[in-house]
Amino acid sequence: MSTCPLTLELARPSSSDQSAMLVREVRRGLLERPRSLSPWMFYDARGSRLFEWITQLPEYYLTRTERSILASCCDTIIAAACANTSGALRLVELGPGNATKTIILLDAAAKAHGEVLYAPIDLSSDALDAACETIANSLPEIRVSPIAANYVTNPPQLEAFDGTTLGLYIGSSIGNFAPEEARAILYDLRGQLQSGDALLLGVDMVKDEPTLVAAYDDRDGITAEFNLNMLHRLNRELGAEFDLASFRHRALWNAAESRVEMHLESTREQRVRIAGAEVDVRFAEGERIHTENSYKFTDATIRLLLDDGGFKPEQMWTDDRGWCSVTLARVE
Repeated sequence: MSTCPLTLELARPSSSDQSAMLVREVRRGLLERPRSLSPWMFYDARGSRLFEWITQLPEYYLTRTERSILASCCDTIIAAACANTSGALRLVELGPGNATKTIILLDAAAKAHGEVLYAPIDLSSDALDAACETIANSLPEIRVSPIAANYVTNPPQLEAFDGTTLGLYIGSSIGNFAPEEARAILYDLRGQLQSGDALLLGVDMVKDEPTLVAAYDDRDGITAEFNLNMLHRLNRELGAEFDLASFRHRALWNAAESRVEMHLESTREQRVRIAGAEVDVRFAEGERIHTENSYKFTDATIRLLLDDGGFKPEQMWTDDRGWCSVTLARVE
């Protein structure tokens, strides 16, 4: 990453650490019923590329809708986040992806403050590489301090900062976690911020079922390939024997839980050996592996989540249809 001016050493998880995490997750999720696997497993190099493809699909409205909000409101957002503060500004982002939306905020921040530090945090070193390359190519004046860490299970300790910190959690990534997990993520971040610091939280709002399901089950099958990539990764990294043709992608709207669910459904009775985890798993025909939730929010549930995480909501921006929103919340 020679194009990325680092102010922190980028500590990458070793391959043995990654394998150990996969083994723990396989034993946790596939030896119990109902079966499940955690969505962080999607994001190897191939999975990250597939997800970036998904964000460009016509059915996947979320990325372009949120980008339009940021593009039209970025100056107001930065001004509101830094109200009554001065000096340097640090943006700490959980799960940056390729940072193409973050550039909008960084550009506004640099114009308003001059000195800006950007600290993306992600388990995927490939995602961090992509974020750094995006920033270096578009905004070379921004100092970048990437941190390779699982901010869910092992949140990193941020360095002390003499200035204002704005946490970023956009893209509705918070929606991939159960409510108690989402609260814990925000609470952990809140514990490392100072009074006056802020959080910008981007979420997907509740809307009609056909629109929601289509966003996770596109007609070209890219989301299905993304979902199945989890099994492909286990085959490659743990020597598993999943026959990908014997599983199919399913996307369902669970109105009671206010979430879209993704599953991998076994199309036949089968036995799968996962050598690296030293387990055999038997699947019945129609049995599912629950791979992801994407919770959808209302104004009330956004306020509740932020309150429980230790933040006070201050201002919300949304698109004309009210499909997505970004909320600025403050550390008191």
